[in-house]
Amino acid sequence: MIDRPPLLSICRLWRRRSGLAALGLGLLLGGAPLAALADEDQIQLPELGDRSSGLVSHAHEKELGKMWLRMFRSQVRTSSDPLLQQYVEKTVKGLAEYSPLEDKSINVVLVKNDTMNAFAVPGGVMGVHTGLFLFAQNEDQFASVIAHELGHLSQRHYARSLEAQRNSSIPTLAGMLGALVLAATAGGDAGIAAMTATQAAALDNQLRFSRQNEQEADRVGIETLAKSGRNPEAAGEMFEQMLKATRYYRHPPEFLLTHPVTEKRIADAKLRASRMPAAPTHDTREYHLMRARIRVAAEPTPQQAIKRFQAELRGVNDSEDAARYGLALAQTAAGKTDDAEATLQPLLDADPEKDAFVLARADIDLARHDYDAATERLQKALKVNPDNHALIMGLANAHFKAGNYLAAERILAKHSRERRNDPAVWYLLAETHGLAGDIIGVHEARAEYYILNGVFDKAAQHLRHGIRLAKNDYQTHAILEQRLKDVMKMEQEAKEL
Repeated sequence: MIDRPPLLSICRLWRRRSGLAALGLGLLLGGAPLAALADEDQIQLPELGDRSSGLVSHAHEKELGKMWLRMFRSQVRTSSDPLLQQYVEKTVKGLAEYSPLEDKSINVVLVKNDTMNAFAVPGGVMGVHTGLFLFAQNEDQFASVIAHELGHLSQRHYARSLEAQRNSSIPTLAGMLGALVLAATAGGDAGIAAMTATQAAALDNQLRFSRQNEQEADRVGIETLAKSGRNPEAAGEMFEQMLKATRYYRHPPEFLLTHPVTEKRIADAKLRASRMPAAPTHDTREYHLMRARIRVAAEPTPQQAIKRFQAELRGVNDSEDAARYGLALAQTAAGKTDDAEATLQPLLDADPEKDAFVLARADIDLARHDYDAATERLQKALKVNPDNHALIMGLANAHFKAGNYLAAERILAKHSRERRNDPAVWYLLAETHGLAGDIIGVHEARAEYYILNGVFDKAAQHLRHGIRLAKNDYQTHAILEQRLKDVMKMEQEAKEL
């Protein structure tokens, strides 16, 4: 695990510039009970680039977003599960295509935390807690939360909020950043208490504007759902799920502190949905497979996960395939590979090219140290689906575990050019370079990993080591020197914030 700078230090950095003091829009713009929504026809959405949103340029927002993401990663545990990452990225991309966003390229960060939360950050950053899967009962409900956050981004609520909050306290916004990090790392009362306190201090200046922001994000999000062919009623259903959380949990999930839900808001969401073309709910198998992965990890032990999924297979479940898949994953984690193979085989027989099933079967091979079978299985799958991120990472990992470091190195070196902003790719590439004997490559890959995680001093340290080793290789030396200059600039910009 990388060294993480103290939370207080980050808060101090963010106090120095009101731009980066803004965190995920869910935190920045929420925090107050919603008033009754006005009639939909009276809601005037702003023109992008108008006077209120002209305070911060698109280019500046993009840079702020990149810096925010680096700082956030330096503080929280993010998921390195390529299958989950791929699914969330695909969902966000698919919805963004139907949103009013001008720049539809979104950086997705998946936070490894069982609490329900999602947030959008200026500059095209979307954060999703894995716990959101545990609350959303189907894919459209999950998508409704993503669409809502895209609504915040598309309406440039961050830029407009700067205009509305020129006289507000910047330390309050820095405190909100700290609360978001606390919520993502602890997921408990500490984060909620900090968040509540900072929001209470800012209510007077934010209340009216926050209501309008949530109103707009609801409207745009529901429209995005409908345009994408999803069921617009899912937004109201998800709000109901959130409202239930306030009744059955001692403290409401973080998302509810920034997106307060009332019976009135639920009714308004349902009314808007009723005005749109009806569409069947997308309750896809893919969503439930991803949900099963998270549910396995959420159980205290693999043995308890086995009991839960066995019970579901014998009784009531949302998806029999997902329950079987979750059971196979849990059995593999518990070292019961024969049971896992027997459980998984019906899924493979019915859908032999499904990436989730192929990867699960390859994991069984790896647990048995049958590396040839695992690599052969994954290579065959990649011929059918050559651009599948999860399969590529699975094959690289299989080669790595088999000791085929040069093969893993070739795969990851190519993949790192396709996914330059993926820390998990650079992390495994650095490990592979080391075992393959490419020491310069180790330093270069580790530097990229630390850059993406906002640890600039360690990134610079690795680049300097690489530069010394590459003194007789002009091209590599020049590349590393330029990258060191980039890192020094990033570090200086962070200090100036």
